[in-house]
Amino acid sequence: MAFDGIVVADLVHEFRNELLNARLAKIVQPEPDELLLTLKTSDGQKRLLISADASLPLIYLTDENKPAPMTAPNFCMLLRKHIGGGRITDIRQPKLERIIRFTVEHLDEMGDLCRKELIVEIMGKHSNIIFCTEDGKIIDSIKHVPAQMSSVREVLPGREYFIPDTMNKTDPLTVDAETFKGLLREKPLPVSKAVYTSFTGISPVTAEEICSLAGLDSSIPAKEYPDDILLHLHTQFAIYLSAVKEGRFSPAIYYEGNEPKEFSALPLTHFVRYERREYGSMSEVLRTYYSTRSRITRIRQKSSDLRHIVQTALERNRKKYDLQLRQLNDTKDREKYKVYGELIHTYGYNAEEGAKKLEALNYYTNEMISIPLDPAKTPRENAQRYFAKYNKQKRTFEALSELIRETKDDITYLESIQTALDIALTEDDLAGIREELVNTGYIKRRFTKKKVKIKNTPLHYISSDGYHMYVGKNNLQNDELTFSFASGSDWWFHAKQAPGSHVIVKANGEELPDTTFEEAGRLAAYYSSMRGSEKVEIDYVEKKHVKKPKGAKPGFVVYYTNYSLVIDSDISKIREAAD
Repeated sequence: MAFDGIVVADLVHEFRNELLNARLAKIVQPEPDELLLTLKTSDGQKRLLISADASLPLIYLTDENKPAPMTAPNFCMLLRKHIGGGRITDIRQPKLERIIRFTVEHLDEMGDLCRKELIVEIMGKHSNIIFCTEDGKIIDSIKHVPAQMSSVREVLPGREYFIPDTMNKTDPLTVDAETFKGLLREKPLPVSKAVYTSFTGISPVTAEEICSLAGLDSSIPAKEYPDDILLHLHTQFAIYLSAVKEGRFSPAIYYEGNEPKEFSALPLTHFVRYERREYGSMSEVLRTYYSTRSRITRIRQKSSDLRHIVQTALERNRKKYDLQLRQLNDTKDREKYKVYGELIHTYGYNAEEGAKKLEALNYYTNEMISIPLDPAKTPRENAQRYFAKYNKQKRTFEALSELIRETKDDITYLESIQTALDIALTEDDLAGIREELVNTGYIKRRFTKKKVKIKNTPLHYISSDGYHMYVGKNNLQNDELTFSFASGSDWWFHAKQAPGSHVIVKANGEELPDTTFEEAGRLAAYYSSMRGSEKVEIDYVEKKHVKKPKGAKPGFVVYYTNYSLVIDSDISKIREAAD
């Protein structure tokens, strides 16, 4: 994610439109490092959430209210005393720093008009909310930073506020072409890294975008490019940032399927594999992005016990599979022992008493071979010994072949569960997978032997041609889709020889267009273990040709005739139905 100076500039632009001249009606501190300001504007009441959390610093407008603690923290009480009821007269960003300065006008104890500054620093683990006088003296901060914590800057009451220039970065909004070239050339770094380490507020993603717009290989050091190329890069740099100067922002989130991968305030054209969704404001982008990411993270945390069960079972079965293959390899000479027995029966009369070997013609290959003999045994006994060895290895081979097939089926099934866990988006999805693992014996059912009824529906998409496409999110749902929901003339899709979802396209008795076949193939590729691959082979066939063997595990099917296509796993252009 790129919470860089450009995103902050967009937020400042939004706040200036929404919050200038707003009055601070309420100040609460829901968390030790978080403020929620309720503001009265000419358009009604608005809330501003400010978090200086080291792992996730944020600032955005929100509709959500949060309960205040019974006893307000000292910092909150201080803000209420000084600027409660005050009016925001200015909101600005110094250069392109990840800093927002709110100027608040209020009346002091004597009734005189004065100003204070609430400074929000969105700087990762160094994030802070600092309250200052108009002339820059720190009154207090939500986090105190003594000299023992930082040799660069103390953040304590009574100290002077300043922005530490630890990276010696230049303001990208004012840099000229010659300075730009000089800064890049003096750094022995790839050109994209030279850009974001030289200028304030430029993230690696933004630097990559500027290099892409200029048509440059971002991995080549800047010093290897001639002057005219670096001048061209500066031109693209200036054009890209002109939108910041002019307030022309286009906040958006970039999705891979349903998962948000990145957000930005300006277009990122080099993100060709992701779907770009625009939003009305950067606050809306941040709310959506972090709530979605939080939900995905929460689901992954909740699925950790299931993942552990599946991974443990997988490792056990893979070890078993390797052992069985080695044991099977020990039976590879079984046919040789059968031939030895037959040849001793045929030519044993030629062997001298006490002989250690028999030279005989192998009538299967028409070659002479040497057969080891036990000199203490008769030819008949030697033949019986080889036949016994052959029969033992034959029985072992047949038993192991069946065991290996069963173990391989178990591995394939468990890999399909892993894929289902990767697809899961809700707690209902996890409940469905857990129930499946209970039914297949990988988890013991607790408290009751009754099956759990899971309210869960498959994913639903609509093709460009208007056909409904459904995706199973786990093996039980795959079975239901294929054998209960789909009719015989509907089309069935699945990634070839890879764990993944069954995809059903409702054909309505019509011949499907090529575009729908391609989009269904992309869904099958994306909702499989091949997600992210540019070329995935997909099997597809009319549903009536798909069969489920008796006693097979959930999700396992067979088909003996099918078509195939090779497709990418990009579903960003496929419309999800609004069920």
